[in-house]
Amino acid sequence: MRNKFKARLSRIAKTWGPAWLVMIADVDAASAITAVDTGAKYGTKLVWFLMLLAVPLYVIQEVAARVGVVTGKGLGELIRENYSRKVAVLAAIPMALVDIISYVVEYTGIAVGFQMMGVSPKISVPALFLAHLAVVYNKKYAEAEKPLLVISAVFSVVWILAAFLTARKGVTFTPFYFSFSRDFVFLLAANIGAVIMPFMLFYQASATVEKATKKEHLWAVRVETAIGAVFSEMIMVAIAVSSIGIAAASLDFASPALLTRGLSGVAGHFAPYVFGVGLITASFIALIVISLGSSWGVTEVMGWGRKHWFKVYLLESMPAVLVPFFSLNLINLALNLMALQIAVLIVPAVILGTLASDKKLMADYVLKGFNRWIYWFFIALIFITGVASILLALGVKL
Repeated sequence: MRNKFKARLSRIAKTWGPAWLVMIADVDAASAITAVDTGAKYGTKLVWFLMLLAVPLYVIQEVAARVGVVTGKGLGELIRENYSRKVAVLAAIPMALVDIISYVVEYTGIAVGFQMMGVSPKISVPALFLAHLAVVYNKKYAEAEKPLLVISAVFSVVWILAAFLTARKGVTFTPFYFSFSRDFVFLLAANIGAVIMPFMLFYQASATVEKATKKEHLWAVRVETAIGAVFSEMIMVAIAVSSIGIAAASLDFASPALLTRGLSGVAGHFAPYVFGVGLITASFIALIVISLGSSWGVTEVMGWGRKHWFKVYLLESMPAVLVPFFSLNLINLALNLMALQIAVLIVPAVILGTLASDKKLMADYVLKGFNRWIYWFFIALIFITGVASILLALGVKL
């Protein structure tokens, strides 16, 4: 029994990385700002909802990992092989366009985080751009993964510390709250949009192939995915808690100094530095995972070969590097991006579910029964929520 337990731990350690990192990257700058807005406006009233979102996060990402482990191929490659070129383009190009916006948000998050510590975007953004290239350029996946795992540990500690700094001032916990107000429903949709992003499907399927080379590794990957899903939402809760008591005016990221004063007033003078480091690490990890997931996805579905991913990345990211020099208004961009992510997610998510349900492709690991039903239920729920959020953004009354 003890030897069996050790063997399982060894298997988890061997395959650990892709699922954990994609879950950490899920809490990127846009997701963090969504959590900040949630905590500032509703306190702990949405904690129940944030933790509940760990369920669809696990269900959908487990299918992405399963497809990667069983087929030994990335999602983009499978789309190209099993569907027409038009379908492949439909799955990849919208994702690439949204990811360009994601790059803007991540670089803006980096700029804001450093400005909260007194560092100009003219220094921080180019420096982190070069640091990012140093991590991923011309390296095998395993080499690029190691520094990210270290950064993810820092990321986790600082957000938990940020929550503690606020909670020690006294936080009233509200176990459940719901409203049909437009602002509340839009925040629900934004948080759902923060759960699954298109790049996550491509990244986990492709990166898992690099680590989990045998079908018996699937159990370990599932464990990692479950742990990552729960921890990801716990960090969202920590960010929301760290934002309780911040005045609405402090959420205007056109003025990082105003946010710094808001955090200092709530949680002490040390809080803005913790928050800034959290925002920087969140943005940096997401920047790398998004760049790899998006670039792998585009090159795979287009049949260009993964070796060309860096060219795709430069084409997507270079314009984004310039945006923080002209604007630091992140809140509305982040929330609207979360809603937009839902609409773009649908095509690759539907294709993923169809591939996972293909008996010839998946054999004994085919998606079926209750697992298949729950997967499609969550995809439908996400799509309906996405449509509702877009309508709300356009001012339509529901």
